[in-house]
Amino acid sequence: MSHTRFSSVRGFQAPKRAQSTQTGAGQAFVLLRTVFTVAPIAFGLDKFFGVLTNWERYLAPWVNDLVPGTAHQAMLAVGVVEILAGILVAVRPSIGAYVIVAWLAGIIVNLLTMGSYFDVALRDLGLLVGALALGRLAGPPFRTGHRAATGNAR
Repeated sequence: MSHTRFSSVRGFQAPKRAQSTQTGAGQAFVLLRTVFTVAPIAFGLDKFFGVLTNWERYLAPWVNDLVPGTAHQAMLAVGVVEILAGILVAVRPSIGAYVIVAWLAGIIVNLLTMGSYFDVALRDLGLLVGALALGRLAGPPFRTGHRAATGNAR
């Protein structure tokens, strides 16, 4: 069996490995940048409107004791931070991705110390890994003249 037989399937030619990797990395970058821009902004806005859930129930009592004001006021502050993090991912993914990583780590710690919502904590761990992948694809956050996987992100 020749190599040619396995390099195409039903008339589609398999791309060269380097070309395929570059295209895949660029597409992954765009997908991750989009989701980590839109999701934090959407969740942040929902802290003000409460359409998706009652966000206060996810706040650990010890965190509520640390922050001034009520749990609702804390969630409004969280909403502002999430909106700003989403905007940062949009304009500087090489920095914003790591802000999202830190933010998700804080959420995970908060949920684990509550002794409940382990399913949400596990989901957020998956999101954290995705944000970390975005940061790696975006490249070093403070290098001037940097080009990311798509060739135009900073």
